[in-house]
Amino acid sequence: MRAFLLTLLLLTFANLAHAGEMVYAKPNFIVLAYHDVRDDVPDEGYHDADATNTDHLIAQFDWLKGNGYHVVSLEDVVKASKGGPALPDHAVLLTFDDGLESFYTRVYPLLRAYNYPAVAALVGSWMDMPKGQTMAYNGADCTRDCFLTWDQVREMQKSGLVEFASHTWGQHLGIPGNPQNNQMPAVVSLRYNMATSSYEAQDAYMARLRDDLRHSSDELFKETGHRPRAIVWPYGAYNQIAVRIAAEEGMPISFSLGDALPDVQTDTTIPRLLVSGNISANRLGWVIRHQQRVDSVRAVQVDLDYVYDPDPKQQERNLSILLDRIKRMHPSQVWLQAYADPKGDGVAEAAYFPSRHLPMRADLFSRVEWQLRTRAFVRVYAWMPVIAFRFPDAPNLPSLGGEPKPGGDHYRLAPWDPRVRQWIGDTYEDLAMHADAAGILFSDDAYIRDTDNLGPWSTMSPAQRTQALIDFTHELTNRFRRWRPQVKTARNIYTRPIFQPEAEAWFAQSLPAFLANYDMTAIMAMPQLDKHSDRASWYRDLAARVKAAAPNAMDRSLFELATQDWRTQQPIAESDLTGRIELLEANGVRHVGYYPDDFIKNHPGLESIRPSISIADYPYPER
Repeated sequence: MRAFLLTLLLLTFANLAHAGEMVYAKPNFIVLAYHDVRDDVPDEGYHDADATNTDHLIAQFDWLKGNGYHVVSLEDVVKASKGGPALPDHAVLLTFDDGLESFYTRVYPLLRAYNYPAVAALVGSWMDMPKGQTMAYNGADCTRDCFLTWDQVREMQKSGLVEFASHTWGQHLGIPGNPQNNQMPAVVSLRYNMATSSYEAQDAYMARLRDDLRHSSDELFKETGHRPRAIVWPYGAYNQIAVRIAAEEGMPISFSLGDALPDVQTDTTIPRLLVSGNISANRLGWVIRHQQRVDSVRAVQVDLDYVYDPDPKQQERNLSILLDRIKRMHPSQVWLQAYADPKGDGVAEAAYFPSRHLPMRADLFSRVEWQLRTRAFVRVYAWMPVIAFRFPDAPNLPSLGGEPKPGGDHYRLAPWDPRVRQWIGDTYEDLAMHADAAGILFSDDAYIRDTDNLGPWSTMSPAQRTQALIDFTHELTNRFRRWRPQVKTARNIYTRPIFQPEAEAWFAQSLPAFLANYDMTAIMAMPQLDKHSDRASWYRDLAARVKAAAPNAMDRSLFELATQDWRTQQPIAESDLTGRIELLEANGVRHVGYYPDDFIKNHPGLESIRPSISIADYPYPER
């Protein structure tokens, strides 16, 4: 369970709750998430990474009090969200997950001593565990005695300091989420039935959630006389469906995990900052004060076609090579192909996930994404086309440019057509249903020529077409966020519209527009694509133009380099690649990546590229 939680927390959450929610001003409001509190937690090497030593918790409470932070109750937050008294400056809400016995023996006395209110989230099935039964909990075996009793719950509730929330009744576990039996968070996953080789139907999934949350609410009401108004999602994992069901069952307040600053609005899912690693009070203070920092991104783009093999044994060998390489390389992100493209033309004719409109080449994306996240500890973005699709059951969908000439444009469907939008949107939602991707990379097929079949878009200006295509990607993102609300977005852009803004008419791409609409703009810093010489001056000029495009443009721009010369089809030397990365960094570039990573042929060479692409503290070979 501990490893399962830790892998989910590798994701850097940013976007909140559900589509269509209002955007509110950011307040001074922080929610801290604790778990077990013990007297014997060492500074390192403890089996439970989320446990906090009692002395550390006391020091953290002292730090909050001594540094002007004010611990508030959930009721204070609710009133502030409804126009009541505003929260004090530097407001903090304390939450404690899992209903552990230590909340009564160690935390509750401290809450009384400091007069600090808190929210405690209970897992009903754990509290109802029969005597003599054991369960695995964060590296140890637990019996019923590990958890609170209902008498203790009632006593703490009467104090007025503690409000109890649901942590689900029996969904705080992992379930099979793919044919490889990888364990996924039960709240957000369609259970894979190994016996029938089939996924849980959406209706059955929704009924499972509803029955569980209703059971949890009924039990809390029976034992305490109060129904919970808040749901704390196990592992911080939730989706719009679960949030809606919880609200319908009387729990409109929803808590996840993440490093985004929350809004004082209880109709959104509120992110919480996980307190783990038994950190000191000073370290907690640093984390609180640096929640909005922008860390440098190092991204590696990977073709899943290189992993796939019709021979399952060879496919596992390929996956092992990739995992070992990425783990040793230690980038921050992998941009992983989710569609099958054996022709190499950038057009999706099949998928690596179950899809209602595309044939499935193999149910592989979820498996590889899970392995990369849990074994190599990277965030995985699903790399998908925007309009380059061929749907076998809909061969007559309108296209923008018809069949391309060899070496020409992508085959692209017309995004102005309602059926095109529906089918591509369905495909994005299918992917989200079956994979826990941290982000979406919108591929380089998302461009529009002024000579294309523009249909109703023909009367638009170039800027309007740019925005119309952006709006379509937002539509796809919203379909994705029904299942993965916290997903981030990145989109490829060619360099020609950056060097020549008037080229927007030929691409429907604009760097200022992309910076304003995506979490990251992935600049294809590949001069060969525009038949330019590969010179240092080209990269310096590109960096300068990006920096001038908008305030903080470098915080939202990733420069993606090529590892292959597209004109000669020859690999680019590692020394040239690392030299370009160093050049870009010297010119103010913060985020870099490269494509493709040929992990089978070890290009670029691991030891050569690692110092430039790794986020490790010491990315050099140990001597």
